[in-house]
Amino acid sequence: MNSLLLVGGRVIDPATQFDSTADVLILDGKIAAIGPDAATKAPANIEKVDCTGKVVSPGLIDLHVHLREPGQAAKETIATGTAAAARGGFTTVVCMPNTTPSIDNPAAVALIREKAAREGVVNVYVAGAITKGIAGEELAPIGSLKKAGVVAITDDGHCVQNNDLMRRALEYAKMFDLPVMDHCQDYQIVTDGVMHEGYWSTVLGLRGWPAAGEEMIVARNIVLAELTGTRVHCQHMSSAKSVELIREARKRGVPISGEACPHHFTLTDAAIAGSEKFWAEDGKELAASQGPDLPQWPAYDTFFKMNPPLRSARDREAILEGLADGTLEIIASDHAPHCDFEKEVEFDYAPFGITGFETELPLSLMQLYHTKRLSLNDLLAKFTVAPARLLNLPKGTLAVGADADVTVFDPDAEWVYQREQSASKSKNSPFHGWCMKGKVCATIVGGRVV
Repeated sequence: MNSLLLVGGRVIDPATQFDSTADVLILDGKIAAIGPDAATKAPANIEKVDCTGKVVSPGLIDLHVHLREPGQAAKETIATGTAAAARGGFTTVVCMPNTTPSIDNPAAVALIREKAAREGVVNVYVAGAITKGIAGEELAPIGSLKKAGVVAITDDGHCVQNNDLMRRALEYAKMFDLPVMDHCQDYQIVTDGVMHEGYWSTVLGLRGWPAAGEEMIVARNIVLAELTGTRVHCQHMSSAKSVELIREARKRGVPISGEACPHHFTLTDAAIAGSEKFWAEDGKELAASQGPDLPQWPAYDTFFKMNPPLRSARDREAILEGLADGTLEIIASDHAPHCDFEKEVEFDYAPFGITGFETELPLSLMQLYHTKRLSLNDLLAKFTVAPARLLNLPKGTLAVGADADVTVFDPDAEWVYQREQSASKSKNSPFHGWCMKGKVCATIVGGRVV
């Protein structure tokens, strides 16, 4: 069940800088050999998987997902969420703590880990809360959370507004060698905004969400990371200024990092005005990677409402540049499922968030690899070795002896995403009907095709 021979694929491992056509031997859930000797070392009756014309990479890692358990199983469960992750090529995910109740104590961590071991089809790691109840008022027991097995702390979905409290959180986190991931949002500036503050918010009559609301917290995190020496990871960057701030800080050696989500480097705020306006605004650039068959959607479509919001074409371009030059080291989905009825309301009242597992890799290939902004090796590093390094995970490599978590995909295969066919329990994706380029062929966890 967990021994395979992957034959004839282009094997790319950014962790070891291996990039060549080769066979990969998996024995008892571990990588046993790569290259010419893989076939000779394989048992005679081993199952073979033909990977000719496909890419074989370390299993992809998504360090920012919402599996909604405990308390929100109507939206997603560990079983359905990990099934969607496997469909998208992800062998490892890190679930966020903004559940009901929040993951702010060792018992909650144990619950998730036990349920994931029983029902999940991919590896599930847990991020614990920075503050009790994710209320931003009192620190959670960070040491106990670490002992229970969390790999990072974050109040994702919320942002600690008290700067002194955040400083103390960073100091405690450093004692336990835990990175701090932060949802960057200044509530006093953002207030009740529902979309990016700019031309389209004015035209559509929707309350604006200034980019400065993100940028001020990014700046604060840079200052505190420099002060404490703690690793701080800024989640779902959406603003050009945020990228600039992180770029300058990293040049000074500040332990700060950032991630980008495919929706922020594929779409812009013009999408909320409807497909006709969106393609008029950005059609020339997007059409080059999207192809001639463009989907249609109405104005005020709540599937385009997310946190942080879709921003301007200039911001989108800055995110792409930040990924290309290494300022943003990691790509994550911020997979945020919601029930249909929750999204079927006026734009103002709909919850923020979209699903993302099954479109994450193809959108990244389309916007970064097929447009020649990044090589396949550099793109895959953002899904493998970079998140593994940030969170100290024993994943993200095909080195001999490593866990046999492998993703096999065809970077050139074209297909159309249909949200009804998703493995996720929720269908709130804005990419319904999009022609994708790049398709997962097999997701292997511990040597077993899942």
